[in-house]
Amino acid sequence: MRKITNEELGRPSAAEFAAMEKMPVAVVLDNVRSLQNVGAFFRTCDAFAAERICLCGITATPPNRDIHKTALGAELTVAWSYHPSTAECLDRLRAAGCTILAVEQVEGAAMLDDFRPEPGVRYALVFGNEVEGVGQEAVDRCDGAIEIPQAGTKHSLNVSVSGGVVLWSFFRRIGPRRGGHRAERIPGGAK
Repeated sequence: MRKITNEELGRPSAAEFAAMEKMPVAVVLDNVRSLQNVGAFFRTCDAFAAERICLCGITATPPNRDIHKTALGAELTVAWSYHPSTAECLDRLRAAGCTILAVEQVEGAAMLDDFRPEPGVRYALVFGNEVEGVGQEAVDRCDGAIEIPQAGTKHSLNVSVSGGVVLWSFFRRIGPRRGGHRAERIPGGAK
């Protein structure tokens, strides 16, 4: 076994990434306090080619040194917008045809491992504040909710970790497929 070099990973340039097909998912951050969590969401959205991030309420925006520390430049490649109100943001996303889902522990939430995103549907996934979660006003505007099954005593994951789990689940079901799997670009890699 040999570690793969950065050159072998075949990472697209910022211009190539901008032109790439995106996963039909907008991430909505509802009053997320931590700049590191915001940066981690940018990096995760870049990794899974999410359409955009909507930063709402007290959520910080780029340019910001602390966001950049965890985003590692993804704040320059992932489309984003700022909205003073999460409710206003969700109203705009609904008008644009998105199905809006809270990632939250609410009555009637679908467990992530049972949820199957539908091809051709645009989704907006709402992630909440580190202490309060997704606000009730935002939950009231959602078409449904997804919960990550857990077994521990905390019944809670860091919001950016939850983002990684949920976006990976969506990516493997409705993410763009362009034949660009890493193994196909590595000399001697699997075909």
